[in-house]
Amino acid sequence: MKKVLFCLVALFMLSGCGSVSQYSGAAGGDSAKAKMHACLLSDASSRFQAGTLFTQGITATAKDMVKGCMQKLALQSMGISQESQSMATNIIHQFQNYGTAK
Repeated sequence: MKKVLFCLVALFMLSGCGSVSQYSGAAGGDSAKAKMHACLLSDASSRFQAGTLFTQGITATAKDMVKGCMQKLALQSMGISQESQSMATNIIHQFQNYGTAK
């Protein structure tokens, strides 16, 4: 466990943990593997900063991260950006809240 923690901390330090943005380092022409790596790094960094990276087991967290990144990258490859999906989700929530307020 200490080795895993040490490797993750070292990875965050090398990547500039605080400045890692979503899909950083993966340009449009990069391979799917490079995009997945960048997404996973961004997700791990976000979870680490939020204090949720180690709340589940390593295997469960890894599976959750991979699932989320696969969805993000699949949507991106279909031309649907994460921002567009987020806007659509917010609109649906607004209608849902409007419906329950009556």
